[in-house]
Amino acid sequence: MTATATTGETMRRNGGRRLVDRVARVRELGIVVALGVLFGVTGAVNPSFLSYASLRDILLNSAIVALLAVGQTLVVVTRNVDLSVSSVVGLSAFGGALILADHPGVPVAVVIAGCVVLGALCGAVNGLLVGAAKVPALVATLGTLYAFRGIDYAWAGGRQVNAADMPEGFLSLGSRSVLGVPLLALVALAVLLAVGWTLGNLRAGRELYAIGSSPEAAVLAGIAVRRRIVAAFVANGALAGLAGVMWAARFGTVDATVATGKELDVIAAVVVGGVAIFGGSGSVYGAALGALLLTGITSALAVLRVDALAQTAINGALLIAAIVLDRVLALRVAAALRRRRYHETTDPGRPADGR
Repeated sequence: MTATATTGETMRRNGGRRLVDRVARVRELGIVVALGVLFGVTGAVNPSFLSYASLRDILLNSAIVALLAVGQTLVVVTRNVDLSVSSVVGLSAFGGALILADHPGVPVAVVIAGCVVLGALCGAVNGLLVGAAKVPALVATLGTLYAFRGIDYAWAGGRQVNAADMPEGFLSLGSRSVLGVPLLALVALAVLLAVGWTLGNLRAGRELYAIGSSPEAAVLAGIAVRRRIVAAFVANGALAGLAGVMWAARFGTVDATVATGKELDVIAAVVVGGVAIFGGSGSVYGAALGALLLTGITSALAVLRVDALAQTAINGALLIAAIVLDRVLALRVAAALRRRRYHETTDPGRPADGR
């Protein structure tokens, strides 16, 4: 009897997980279709949009946003958010560029590692405020958004680091390609695959989803909720630090205003990519596709000579539509799971997948 009940419970969990995963795949497939339509229509109107130079610029511009979206996903799936990522990017970008300009003998790899550590430290501050001190993530990271930016301004002191001040070997990282694919895009892809595998296959990754689904149930299940939340913020900060280095290599000119306001683009990419803003579901692959879609839309609107204010309005409308769609899908999934549990209770012999 106990074995039967345990088997039934396992089947219900697996059935629910399959349903949620199926919805996530549908969302990601929808983004792929939208990308195909976007590139097809814009390319038909203006063929130069599909040129190698244009596609390369889109990949370069989306690589940084995608990297930040991957890190943000780790936080959002736990029912939190990090608004300070843009300031962390700015702080690490200026810090790395300044060291390379004033100390040209320092190896580039050491500077990159230092920026990643700097970002991780900023993430640890956020994680401790949210996970340990129990400050709401929106409030805590809004405060550190301004605090980190203030540190950046104080450090810069009005100084600007130009491309001529930095080593050519470092700047080439922002323009180098491997088999025609920009190196920065390959770095973002490698991070995406590594984080995606971690979330899907390791216990630590699955526990982040459990925390987002129900923090109270996660505590009862013995999950170290505080430690996992801190770890998510630290990883997000480290990726923001890496994104800062990529920004400096990509654009060359760096000052204290780097990436100001970029946090909104990152959150938009995450939500458009199907990551539930209320936590518990979504994938880094969808977030990366969302970053590519938003970057592609911005480039397409520029090619079509759409007014900049209209571009902002379109991006805002897309974000609202994604949030509404996410909420509708969440309600439908919850209703489907309730119906499934009801049928399994009244008909124990029915398979969990409903067939």
